[in-house]
Amino acid sequence: MAKVTFEDVLKIYDDNSGGTLAVKDLNLDVKDGEFLVVVGPSGSGKSTTLRMLAGLESITDGEIRIGEEVVNESPPRKRDIALVFQSNALYPHKTVRGNMGYGLRLRTSLSDEEINERVEEAAEMMGIEELLDKKPASLSGGQQQRVATGRAIVREPAVFLFDEPLSDLDANLRKHMRTELARIHSELEITSLYVTHDQEEAMTLADRIAIMNHGELQQVGRPTDVYHNPANVFVADFIGSPNINLFDVEYDRHSSGATLRSESFTYELSEGLTQSITAEDGDALTLGVRPENIEVDPDGEIESTVEVVETVGSDNFLYVRVAGQEGRVRTASTLIPNEGETLRLSFDEDDIYLFDSETEERVLDRSERYEERRELLH
Repeated sequence: MAKVTFEDVLKIYDDNSGGTLAVKDLNLDVKDGEFLVVVGPSGSGKSTTLRMLAGLESITDGEIRIGEEVVNESPPRKRDIALVFQSNALYPHKTVRGNMGYGLRLRTSLSDEEINERVEEAAEMMGIEELLDKKPASLSGGQQQRVATGRAIVREPAVFLFDEPLSDLDANLRKHMRTELARIHSELEITSLYVTHDQEEAMTLADRIAIMNHGELQQVGRPTDVYHNPANVFVADFIGSPNINLFDVEYDRHSSGATLRSESFTYELSEGLTQSITAEDGDALTLGVRPENIEVDPDGEIESTVEVVETVGSDNFLYVRVAGQEGRVRTASTLIPNEGETLRLSFDEDDIYLFDSETEERVLDRSERYEERRELLH
């Protein structure tokens, strides 16, 4: 096992336009034995980050270390890593046993007996021991991905790298494989870097999440931390489903607290909360409220018009319009309003997020409040 360090890492692809910035000044530590998930939209730099660590892409500037060793110039085979890709890349003419043991035969001096022992142990861990003598063409997509993961496990590397390995699987199989990957990591405790665009996948798998956008690291933290205390508007909007509600408001500070004013509503904040807000009177802010924290309330401050009702089993998602802005409300499945119906909404000030409208950085740190809630729950 080993820790992984990115220090001021820059990647620029040369092209006819003078260069395309893929990753900018990345500083990131992956702890020894940690499962860190890098998540972001297409073009955010997450796969480039993984490929630089793997040695499949050169870096323009900065330093990458595995353990204490700088690996900037090391070829992939010298980096003590194992990769699992979206495409399982199995050899069709080899059996499962042959696929899983091929890398060991090619790169190590282990005996056939030692290789077979490792292969059988990994196959048992992946639940594919009865498939060892079959060829890939006779396996399902999920079984093939298990073989590809088992092939990485037998290497016993210092670092596992996963590049969207579950993207080609159906929804139910993805959920099952997520559970399997989490179980395997808890057994092996090998440092792992996992790349995905799926924020649900990131939230369920990660010890910590690193969120990227346009080549820049936005925030790193435990899944619950980035959800409950997002660093900026992008993180707040990217993490969570349905997306967070975002409303344009003006911050009006007064002696007993503050008022948030929008075109359609005013919302009073207590003096206690305003002490934690790093904004000036008159500042333009973005108010964030998650759909599950909004209640349908006849006495609520906000008037909305129902546009779409989406039924998802135990919950309903209401898509509403608030003074020209889109809103989302998560309710019990028993509440089924009609399209076009007017609903009044309310929320608690303990559940709001505030961001500077210009910089989009948070001006209200919720970490202390979130930790208080964690302590009450435990």
